[in-house]
This record gives sequence, C-alpha cells and structure tokens, in this order.
Amino acid sequence: MMTKVVRVDRDRPNPDDIARAAECLRRGGLVAFPTETVYGLGVHALDRDAVRKLFDAKGRPATDPLIVHVAEFGQIALLVTALPEHAASLATRFWPGPLTLILPRAPSVPLEVTAGLQTVAIRIPAHPVARALLAAAAVPVAAPSANLFSRPSPTRAAHVVEDLDGRIDMVIDGGATDVGVESTVLDLTVSPPQMLRPGAITLEALRGVLPAVRVASSPRSANTPMRSPGLLARHYSPRVPMTLYQGPTDAARAALVTAARQAIAGGSRVGVVATSGDARLLDQIPVVIADLGPDDDAKGAAVRLYAALRELDAASVDIILAREAPHNDGLWHALRDRLRRAAAHVVAVD
Repeated sequence: MMTKVVRVDRDRPNPDDIARAAECLRRGGLVAFPTETVYGLGVHALDRDAVRKLFDAKGRPATDPLIVHVAEFGQIALLVTALPEHAASLATRFWPGPLTLILPRAPSVPLEVTAGLQTVAIRIPAHPVARALLAAAAVPVAAPSANLFSRPSPTRAAHVVEDLDGRIDMVIDGGATDVGVESTVLDLTVSPPQMLRPGAITLEALRGVLPAVRVASSPRSANTPMRSPGLLARHYSPRVPMTLYQGPTDAARAALVTAARQAIAGGSRVGVVATSGDARLLDQIPVVIADLGPDDDAKGAAVRLYAALRELDAASVDIILAREAPHNDGLWHALRDRLRRAAAHVVAVD
C-alpha cells in the first residue's frame, strides 16, 4: 500500500481534498487526520472489515476499544440505545471538544469497535479539518491515535508517516495539533460517573457540571477488555527505555541529575525530558534535552510531550530520564498520567 500525504490549510481545508478522503473512508480505507488532541487514524466505524484493517495496521490488541467520532450530536442516536442523564448537558458544555463519553452501545456498532463490551466511546472533535472530514464522510468514524500501538501519539503528520507509512491509505496534514494529549474519557454508564482517562477537559471542569464525578482506577493487563483506550499500565512509550522520578521537586530533581551523571560516567548517551527549570540544572552535563517549556505552562508541556519523546528516540540516546509533572491538577493530571504510562521504570524518592 502506498500512503498518500495531502497537505491542507488547517482552517480552510480544500473541499476536493476532503471529499477524496471522505470517499476513501466510505469505501473502507484508512485515513489519518488531525484532531485538536492528536492525529487520529479513521475508518468507517460500522464497517467491520475496515475496523479489522485498522487493528492490523496499528498492531492494536482487540481488547482496546476505539473512539467513534461524529460531526453532530444528532448522529449519536444511531450509535446508542439511550442517552444517560447529564449526557446532553455535558455535550452542550464541552462539544465540540476533547471530551469522550462512554454510552450504552447500540447493535449497529460492531463489537470490534467496543472490545466486545456493551458500551461505546463517542466524541465530537473541534478541529476544523476533522469536522470537515466527518461532515463530508457522513458516517461515524472510529479513530484511535494514528501510530503504532503503544508508541507516543502523533501530534504532527510526520509522526504518522514515521509509524504507518505503507500501512494506511492517506494522511491529511493539517499541521501540529493544538492540545497534544488524548481526550478526557468520562463513563456515564456507571454511577457515579467515572473519569477513565484525564485530558484537556479537566476533572475540575467536569465537576463543574457533574459534582459527583470520580476518578477510576486503571486495569493493568491487555488480556481483558477495557472500557476506554489509554488504560494500559505501559503506553505512549518511546522505543528507548524511560525512567521517571516521582516525589518532592527538589528530591526528584536531585535524583534525576545524579542518575544522569552516573549513566554518562558509564558510557551511556542520556536524553532528558525536562521543563525549563529542570533543564537549567543540567546545563553543565552533556545530555540531550527535550525541553517541555516553563514549569508553570501545562498547555505548552502537553503540546510538546509526545514530540519530545520521539525526538529523543531519533537522537539515538541509550536511556531517557524524566521527572513527574510538577502538579496533579488541571491539565497537569493528564501529563502525569501520560508520563507514568510512558515510563519503563518509576523511581519514588523522598
């Protein structure tokens, strides 16, 4: 398969390019496209054969469900048996946007999409290219991140090509994504509702609409069906093993610097994912730094995170070191989650 890359204007994509991509989706093809979170790999959600091709292309386990994307709220009726309480108010507040709702699955949705569960994950994205494509396709589109399974999610078209060139039909290049981490996932089929995956729609924002929202614990095995994507203990990982340091800021920074010096003394080439504050401590140490930006800028760090992990892979380092996100509220919650899952080793310090 030859993968065609089509560059479009982010805000005013060429209708002919979008029409060709939409036709590819309708006939069972695999099309990567930008959303506000990360690039998604889209297929016709109701086409079982297309969905199976997607799992094969990504190397994704069948126990990991897909998120179904639609253009308008009215299209959800085809996909669910009922709308749980609060679904409409959440949609009004957060859609289009980076929130995925877990809802009761309708028989029209193939079980391949839902990991065999009787629930379905649904989102209305906000990105202009995604919205244009969904409107033109006029079918629900199942779209996980457009990468090889377990790799850092793609935030640029080049990341998609790096992982999936020759495996998919088309990539729509709409530039870098805006948010940089995957959507928040909220399960409305349980009481109280549970946030399964943190994202740009924060726990605090959700509780502004639904005060009872709780944070769910995550399963740790790929052998059982998961209610949401992104729940495996190891995910979003660079190829190079990454060690994450957790604990008070000063202690974690000191442990990271010590580990970097020891690794270099042992002959290793060291990469570090660091905020600017951490990076300054490493000025005199010969490490490769992927700078996430200021310590107080969660949005900037989220936009940079996955590209930073891929840059260190490309830099041919032997190990990657990182410190946990400096806070655990707002968007920092999502960054802590992604860094923990990306790490091969976690070191707790006092």
